[in-house]
Amino acid sequence: MPDKTNTELTVTGMDCADCALHVEKAVSHLPGVKQARVNFMSGKLMLEYDPSLFRIDRVRKAVQSAGYGVETPVERKVSVLIVKGMDCADEARPIEEALKKIDGVYDIRFNLVANKLIVEHTIPLEAIRQALKRIGFEAILEEQAREESRTFWQRQGLFILMMTSGVFVALGLALSYFHIAEIYTIPLYAIAILSGGYPVARKGIQEARNFSLGMNFLMTIAVTGAVVIGEWSEGAMVVFLFSLAQWLEARSMDRARRSIQSLMEITPNTAPVKTEQGVQELPVEEIIPGQRIIIKPGERIPLDGRVVEGASHVDQSPITGESIPVKKTTGEEVYAGTINQQGTLEVLVERPFQDTTLARIIHLVEEAQAQKAPTQRFVEKFARYYTPAVVVLALLLTMVPPLLFAAPFQVWFYRALVLLVIACPCALVISTPVTIVSGLTNAARNGILIKGGAYLENFEHIRVMAFDKTGTLTVGKPEVDEIIAVNRTDEKELLIIAASVEARSEHPIARAILEYARERNILPRSITDFQALTGKGVRAVLNGETYYVGNHRLFEENGWCDEQIHPYLDTFHNRSHTAVIIGSREHVLGVISIADAPRPEAGSAIEKLKSAGIDRTVMLTGDNYATAEAIARELGVDEFHAELLPEDKVAVVQELSAQYGSVSMVGDGINDAPALAVADIGISMGASATDTALETADIA
Repeated sequence: MPDKTNTELTVTGMDCADCALHVEKAVSHLPGVKQARVNFMSGKLMLEYDPSLFRIDRVRKAVQSAGYGVETPVERKVSVLIVKGMDCADEARPIEEALKKIDGVYDIRFNLVANKLIVEHTIPLEAIRQALKRIGFEAILEEQAREESRTFWQRQGLFILMMTSGVFVALGLALSYFHIAEIYTIPLYAIAILSGGYPVARKGIQEARNFSLGMNFLMTIAVTGAVVIGEWSEGAMVVFLFSLAQWLEARSMDRARRSIQSLMEITPNTAPVKTEQGVQELPVEEIIPGQRIIIKPGERIPLDGRVVEGASHVDQSPITGESIPVKKTTGEEVYAGTINQQGTLEVLVERPFQDTTLARIIHLVEEAQAQKAPTQRFVEKFARYYTPAVVVLALLLTMVPPLLFAAPFQVWFYRALVLLVIACPCALVISTPVTIVSGLTNAARNGILIKGGAYLENFEHIRVMAFDKTGTLTVGKPEVDEIIAVNRTDEKELLIIAASVEARSEHPIARAILEYARERNILPRSITDFQALTGKGVRAVLNGETYYVGNHRLFEENGWCDEQIHPYLDTFHNRSHTAVIIGSREHVLGVISIADAPRPEAGSAIEKLKSAGIDRTVMLTGDNYATAEAIARELGVDEFHAELLPEDKVAVVQELSAQYGSVSMVGDGINDAPALAVADIGISMGASATDTALETADIA
């Protein structure tokens, strides 16, 4: 519990500054009150207090004893609403203007990517929902939105209307090309305008009703103007192009929202909890810190906690990016979203589901995406004044020449309508420069998806390239790096023994050895008496001989180790490789080095980036310091940061941005998503990237 908390009370009956002083003295001596300040002009009493000692009824009595009244404070609530149809800043603006007028609404924030409206209020939530409904928006609580499934029309309605508009525009243009009479083409253009323009007109009418003129309103009157002056084809084409732009924008937002949803679905919805009545399956939101959960082999860990019983290897790559599963024993921390590889774990829950490491990653992604556009404030100001200015200018163009200069009204009315059509801001949406289109198309042909011309243009400002290690600069999985055979054993014989003994193991290192053997056409032989030695390795009988495959500890503790392999072990340790020893009780046969190898092209790519003008290359990884240092040295990376959690990567990217200017981040995992979102340009490695990284990144 925090040692200090603040609250605010309204005091009545104060007539002068001296009254404020009396109130301050009356409450300052009360138990738990650390500071009391009175604003005489507003009648507010601000209290800073210790919640373990403070009681509001004592404050009320003290103020009343001093001869003043005190109003019971109304608790401010923060509600998170999902607003349907809110896909851009132009649609968020009328919501903000409508809610600001309501007494009892104190703060309004938007996260357009997550489709969220965050409201701090004291009035009933239903009043806020009704206010939104009056301006044409439907809102539901975030918790309800998770359970609600969208109808077919909600999912595909915008696409159907856009395609209908496009089809009828095409038919109308085809008939016009063959000089078919307008009596046949106008109905086609009318259908195109009505179908594609319906969502725009509905929003435009709502904007007019709420005196919050935006692009939808201007589009509506522009197309109406085109129809009035008889330019049906131009009006229909403008509607289709604008509806296409709106559909693309909505689709892009939906994809980003689904990426957040995919993060939420990584952890199980329920978990087996150890209780006095036995093990019970409970929803994760009902599990509280202090309870114990059981994690079986192959299961995802549902909540953050600490191991209290059992031992296993856990794949932490979704959270930390470590390429090789980490051994977990009693007292060690585990994260929600990671995968238990072997052995059953009993975990003491340390954080509720809404505060897990994965939940914090989701929050970081949402916050970073909400702050993504650096020009958003300018665009909002531009939209606020642009539409009214164009409308006023059109009215002046209609009225001034006929009234002051006796000009023909019909001519200037026609010109005013033309102004509305050409001033329509959809021109800004659909007029992408040819050079940008060419660049995007060329990149797509080469397997690079760039999610907008702005990212292509902004690359000239990038000074620092930050890279994730696992799966980005490296292959992303354990591989055999080197084989050392000793005591008159050849490499092939050593590999046969290692592959045969490891054939029944599920450990990633075992899979690396088996894959290496398969590539060399070596198949495992039949074994008996296989046994997993927890935390040490495995053993099995092959051709009547018992062989062991495991770590140095296994052979050292049993006195089977051989001094001649120690120099090799030291070399592998310095490279941060994993050493797997193969031998029997009589002697060691050899050692295999396992590592997450750098990508063959990584070193040359970094050199090319430096020659192209990148000032600094930086590697960010959740892996250990020694491994990071070895990879950075081998690839020629200027700087590296190791043992980072997702929030640490975000902090480093922000520091680099403050120090050097624009930063680009390259990654592939869930743990990279927040850093990809906060970087000036985020690049995901599409071949192996998670859906979340792909959707969060600007370039894939």
